[in-house]
Amino acid sequence: MSNTEKTRTTVDIYGTQYVILGTENQSHVRHVASLVDKKMREIGSRNPLLDVNKLAVLTAVNAVNDFVKMKEQLEKLQSELQKEKD
Repeated sequence: MSNTEKTRTTVDIYGTQYVILGTENQSHVRHVASLVDKKMREIGSRNPLLDVNKLAVLTAVNAVNDFVKMKEQLEKLQSELQKEKD
């Protein structure tokens, strides 16, 4: 088990309060939660008939898509940097 202290942070995402337990500082957790809330509201405004579960899944798909794109871009940049070093 880790010795890292965990912090509880209460956030509001799409009208529901969640208690997030983790090692990140509270401002980071609040920032992440606000991005999730913003994305859910953006998708929800374009698809007002979606129930909250489908909305959450679409938000997760969007977030993971962005993550994969950034990861691929980072790997490409790291590869280019390594080529310059060689």
